[in-house]
Amino acid sequence: MEDTRWLTDEELEAWTVLIAVTMKLPARLDRQLRRDAGISHFEYGILSALSEAPDRTLRMSELAGMSNGTLSRLSHAVTRLESRRWVRRAPCPDDGRLTEATLTDEGWRKVLATSPGHVAEARRLVVDALSPGELAGLAAIGRRVLDRVDPGGAWPPARPSD
Repeated sequence: MEDTRWLTDEELEAWTVLIAVTMKLPARLDRQLRRDAGISHFEYGILSALSEAPDRTLRMSELAGMSNGTLSRLSHAVTRLESRRWVRRAPCPDDGRLTEATLTDEGWRKVLATSPGHVAEARRLVVDALSPGELAGLAAIGRRVLDRVDPGGAWPPARPSD
């Protein structure tokens, strides 16, 4: 116990707020997506990741890493999305042992229909609550923490700078 670097009051406040945001924000986004689009936040994340991928296709293992889900959880979600004809799975042409998921044209239309409400909720809950400087700071802080949590991770992708 002597070597423990206990958090100062300021550090504890920052830590507690971060934990509260990471727990409560996804639940609020999930509620909005279920209410307005009939899908979960996790399912929307899958559709969104596929919509941004080259040819709207990713290997299931890559998609699991990007969605922070196990292959099993991802497989169940993709099965639901397949039943709605928004995603299709097929063996990877480069390696038949692997499976790829592809966003269908119907899935693309679902993303286009769902995104405005999701963006409005993200704006209402986070973006509009911050000044441009605070938002830039949030992005910088988030990337620094993410680099520690997921070193070398590919998600979220870096945005090109202007």
